[in-house]
Amino acid sequence: MLRHLGVDVAFPEAQTCCGQIGFNGGYRKEAADVARHFVETFEPYDHIVAPSGSCSSMIKVYYPELFAGDPDMLERATAVGEKTHELTDFIVNVLGVTEIGGISEGLVTYHDSCHLLRELGISEEPRTLIQNTRGVELQEMPESDACCGFGGLFSVKFPEISAAILNEKLGNIADTGASTLVANDCGCLMHMRGALRRQGSNVRSKHIAELLAEGLD
Repeated sequence: MLRHLGVDVAFPEAQTCCGQIGFNGGYRKEAADVARHFVETFEPYDHIVAPSGSCSSMIKVYYPELFAGDPDMLERATAVGEKTHELTDFIVNVLGVTEIGGISEGLVTYHDSCHLLRELGISEEPRTLIQNTRGVELQEMPESDACCGFGGLFSVKFPEISAAILNEKLGNIADTGASTLVANDCGCLMHMRGALRRQGSNVRSKHIAELLAEGLD
């Protein structure tokens, strides 16, 4: 899709996790090691685009915290964070594109992932791109900004609470009558998609990149 928009895309084979899993689990030293590798790998590039609000937030918000005691790495990590963008942020605010040109169909509802909304303040960009996709109608769900219950390790440590939050989210999705659920974070999608399948729901779940790329040449 980015190539369709005229972007020269590289995928460095040396890349690994951004370090968020270790960071959230309290393994700060190990997370810093992973973050250092990330910085070294992506420093040469003009822009860094991630398909996940949580990864983007980790790099932009928490890398400086990891390297607060290392002035050189702090400067380098901050510079990498400044050129890191979640996908829809990059498309709308860097490329200045609000219509991809894809074609899909049906009623679509959108889930605001927590990191993307609360830490990066991105909400309108994905909605604009969805609304400008031909054949699609966006139907807002009740409490679209409410957590889905995933939260990474939260769903493992507190499964009962996570399941209760998830059930509320599933009810809100069902209330929209939408045939497709869209989100920008792979963790949220995994969590909600699994529950929808277990319920036998016909609601499809898609990453926004999948929706926007439909029908492109």
